[in-house]
Amino acid sequence: MRQFKAPDREEILTGPALVTMAKIGGPAVLSSLLLSLYNLADAFWIGHLPKEHAGAVVAGIQVSWPLVWFLIAFVAGFGGAAVSALVAQNIGAGRPKEANYALNQLFTVAIAAGIVLGISGYLLSPWILSVLVRESAVAAEAATYLKVIFLGLPTMLLPGLFYFAFSSTGDTVTPLLINGTGLLLNMALDPLLVLGWGPTPKMGILGAAVATVTAQGIATLIFVALFRRGKNSLRLDRHALVPKWPWMARAIRIGMPAAIGQSSVALGFVVVTGVIGRLDNAEVALAGYGIADRVFGMLFIVSEGLGMGLTAMVGQALGAGLMSRAREFVHKGLVSLFVILVVEAAVLWLVRRPLVSVFIPGRTDVIDVGARFIELFAVGMPFLGAFFAAEAVYRGAGHNVPTMILGILRLWVLRIPLSWALAFPLSMQADGVWLGMSLSNVISGLVALGFLASRSWQRTVVDHAATDTAEAQKS
Repeated sequence: MRQFKAPDREEILTGPALVTMAKIGGPAVLSSLLLSLYNLADAFWIGHLPKEHAGAVVAGIQVSWPLVWFLIAFVAGFGGAAVSALVAQNIGAGRPKEANYALNQLFTVAIAAGIVLGISGYLLSPWILSVLVRESAVAAEAATYLKVIFLGLPTMLLPGLFYFAFSSTGDTVTPLLINGTGLLLNMALDPLLVLGWGPTPKMGILGAAVATVTAQGIATLIFVALFRRGKNSLRLDRHALVPKWPWMARAIRIGMPAAIGQSSVALGFVVVTGVIGRLDNAEVALAGYGIADRVFGMLFIVSEGLGMGLTAMVGQALGAGLMSRAREFVHKGLVSLFVILVVEAAVLWLVRRPLVSVFIPGRTDVIDVGARFIELFAVGMPFLGAFFAAEAVYRGAGHNVPTMILGILRLWVLRIPLSWALAFPLSMQADGVWLGMSLSNVISGLVALGFLASRSWQRTVVDHAATDTAEAQKS
């Protein structure tokens, strides 16, 4: 892993921009790939269940994940935004103690929130599923999956918090190694529990849920053990675990817009899933969409990984007061993301049908729907380069109102109304939903480009954060 050695503060602030971005973003890309493979592994093995059951089970997982995402998005958005800005900018400003204090405070928040949201999701999911989908077979499979996932919800929150924290120091190698360990376990458990290989009984979708929670749980334990020992100036501090209001007020001002944006986007995806669930032959539409959506998730990992590098670099440059360096990062990061998405969209468009068929062989109806979704969605992919760049830049700057606006615009102002209008009043059915989703990416990407051009991200938050930390420690 020498080629993935994490760059230090000096290299981030003075080294070649694209090379540094690759050093941080490369392991982040691989780490995001591993996280995406959790879901792909589930979809792959579930797709190989008997044909009469595979469609309902794949659709059940697709219905489930927006609900999980909605419940964790508020905390994940708050924690990810606050820890990214405060860790990156304090490291850039040469204040590692304040960076560590931020992580300890948010560690406490993540544990408490995971318990509360897990119980809430477990109790409310049957009612929500009855509203979202009419097919009883799909709803039953989703309910089985969600019960296990919600019971293990803290294991979904904590790895993400540590991923953002370590990445903000420039270290994306550590999350890569830990997530890789979890993935290997997940890949080993899936065929055993889903299909009943070896001595284990065939558990279907329940086995997929158990495998995911077990793998994420192991990753969580490793992260916590490393945090207790100390890594990259980040170390468990029992005194800093006690929430302090002056510091929390600052964290809320930084993280709350991101939390609202993330949760509103997650709720928007729940509504989009509900729209798809009311199409003619909804089971096939949900299954095809679910497979294609996971394929796109695999492609977006490059953008997400480079975005994490961009967040760390912009945050540290702003914390050090190097505005011209921050602007260089933004320009080169934006161009890189756009070019990458153009290439990915072209390749995916060419191989769309055989790629979907890998996940659910023999179901030509589902394959047709999934391939058509890719065909229409890929057209708008390049415009997401500006959208992803804006998210990364404003997260590093600690100013998340623009990202909140962009998220709400893309889902609630554009995607949901366009998808519904094209699918039902204009009678385009599934094609209308796919086209509405693609148009929402094009328009929101152009708006994101306008936000970046306005340079409203060129303000730091670390001076006030450091003051609040000192006050909190004295109280």
